[in-house]
Amino acid sequence: MAEKFFSKLKCRECGRTYPAQAIHVCEFDFGPLEADYDYKAIGSVLTRKLIESRGDSMWRYRELLPIEGEPTVGKQVGFTPLVKADRLAKAIGVKACYVKNDTVNHPTLSFKDRVVAVALSRARELGFKVVACASTGNLANSVAANAASAGLESWVLIPADLEQNKVMNSLVYGTNVVGIEGAYDAVNRLCSEIAGKYGWGFVNVNLRPYYAEGSKTVGYEVMEQLGWRIPRHTVVCMASGSLLTKIDKSYKEFTQLGFVEKSPFVIHGAQATGCNPISAARKGGTDLIRPVPHPKTIAKSLAIGTPADGYYAVKSMSRTGGWAEDATDEEIIEGIQLLAETEGIFAETAGGVTVACAKKLVETGKIPHDEEVVLCITGHGLKTVEALSGHLGSPSKIKPSLKDFDALLSSKLVKGHAKV
Repeated sequence: MAEKFFSKLKCRECGRTYPAQAIHVCEFDFGPLEADYDYKAIGSVLTRKLIESRGDSMWRYRELLPIEGEPTVGKQVGFTPLVKADRLAKAIGVKACYVKNDTVNHPTLSFKDRVVAVALSRARELGFKVVACASTGNLANSVAANAASAGLESWVLIPADLEQNKVMNSLVYGTNVVGIEGAYDAVNRLCSEIAGKYGWGFVNVNLRPYYAEGSKTVGYEVMEQLGWRIPRHTVVCMASGSLLTKIDKSYKEFTQLGFVEKSPFVIHGAQATGCNPISAARKGGTDLIRPVPHPKTIAKSLAIGTPADGYYAVKSMSRTGGWAEDATDEEIIEGIQLLAETEGIFAETAGGVTVACAKKLVETGKIPHDEEVVLCITGHGLKTVEALSGHLGSPSKIKPSLKDFDALLSSKLVKGHAKV
C-alpha cells in the first residue's frame, strides 16, 4: 500500500496539518487530530470489484485506513455478519431490522478488535515496543490479545470495579493489568500522564487518530452487506461517541467515492441512563456536553462521564436528523433478553442499551414503523454475565425418570411456558 493515500494528520477544528506521528491534539486550538486522506488517489485505485475480491476482513478497505504498509496486527478482524432480524423487527415494530453482530469479532468478541488492529499496526510502523490503553473492559481485552499475537509488551489500565469476566479476559493474555480506584475519566487522565513520561503507545491517547479510524469499517461492511447502499436508520451505542461519528464518516466516504448512491440517512445514539451526557445534550437541543462525574449503570463499557467525541456525536445526530435515547438498568436487561430470545444473539450490556433505545425510538416515532433500521451490537454477553444475575431464573431440576419429566412438561404447558 502506497503512502500517497495517507500521509498526515489534520485538526478537526482549524484544519492545520501535522506529520503522521503519535500525536492527537492540535497545539493551536487543542482540537482533535484525525487522519487525512487523498480521496482522489484512493478513488483511482479502490473499486467495489477490488474490495469484493479481497479476504473477509476489515482490511478489504485498507486504502481508507491510516497505515502506510500492509497490516501486521489483526489480519482476521472484522467482516462480521449483518443479520436480517425479522423476529426482532416485529418485536420493536419496524418494517425491517438488521443486526451488525460484532459479538463474534475476532479475537476478543467486540468491535474494539477493529480499532486495536489499526492502532497496533500503526504503532509497529512508528516503532513502538510497548502499547497500552485506558479501558472500560473491551479495549483492554483487545489490546492484551492483539499485543500478545504481535509480540508487543502491553499495559491496560482499568477502573478497579470492572466486571470480573472482562478482567480475566485481559489477564489471560499475560498483559499488565492495573486497576485504578476511580471512574474511567480518572483512568484516562493518568494514561495521558504515563504516555507523556514513558513514551508508550497508548491506543486511545497518542495513537487515537489511527485507532478511531478502525470504527469506520463497521459502516463500510454494513453498506456492502446491504448490497452497496446506506441504511435509512442506524442506532449506535455511545461511550466516547467516537463509533457513531466514524460510522457517519464511513457513509459519507463511500458516497464521495461513488461506491453507494447518495441517499438520506439518519444516525441515532444510545446511552445508559446512569451515564448519558451525550443523549442529554441531544435531547436538550445543545452541543454542550455536561460531564457525569459519578456514572452509575450496569453498562460499564459505556460509563464515560466526559466523552471525548460527545460534541461531534451530537453534531452527527443533528445533521442527519437523528435522535438520542437512554435506557435504565432494567431496560438494558430487557434489551439483552429481547435480542437473545428473538434472534439468538447474546449481547453484553451495551447491546442491551442499543436494543432498548431502538425500541424507544420506534415508540416515539423517531424511527417510523414503515422504515428499516440497523442496530450496531458491539460486544458479547459472556463479558457481562454478572449483570444478568438474578434476572433469568434457574434451571428446572428433576430425577432421571420419564415420569418426572412428564410432570415438569405438564406444569410448563399449563403455565404457557412450553409448546409441544
